Amino acid sequence: MRITSEAGKKIRLLSVVLASMPQHLPELRQEIAALLPRLRRFGRTLARSHEDADDLVQVAIEKALVRTDQWTPGTRLDSWMFRIMQNAWIDELRARERRGQTFLPEEDGEQVGDGAQSGAPLDAILVRKAVARLSDEHRTIVGLVLVEGLSYQEAAETLGVPVGTVTSRLARAREALQQLLGEWP
Repeated sequence: MRITSEAGKKIRLLSVVLASMPQHLPELRQEIAALLPRLRRFGRTLARSHEDADDLVQVAIEKALVRTDQWTPGTRLDSWMFRIMQNAWIDELRARERRGQTFLPEEDGEQVGDGAQSGAPLDAILVRKAVARLSDEHRTIVGLVLVEGLSYQEAAETLGVPVGTVTSRLARAREALQQLLGEWP
């Protein structure tokens, strides 16, 4: 199932969304474009699937562009965009639940190589699989702090939770990752 806009239309091309931006905001357009790799990475952390992640990024950009008046220039655009993405993903999960659909993780890359390989590429796949098995809360905090490099304070502001909550969630996520990675051959 593809992520749809609030109007129920499938989001097709990022360029269509960017082209619809008000022309008086060229700096914002450039800043959002510069954030695309980070947004896609965070989207993959949340969604576990490349297709859903790309759709999530497009939905978040669409929502951000419609609500540019809610962003305060001079504040962190990345935190604002991450929060929009997280909220959009929560909305999507709730919609899927209402439709009675089950989210299944992407199976691509499950059998890479012949098993005799070892090293960084295989380790990266194992880590991605372990992260995909984390709860939504833990995946989100891992994505913001460990992948995107936000400070605990920035992650707390992005998620709207106290710094202590970020600290404890990250500690539990790291513990869960260690247990999951210990299961791998």
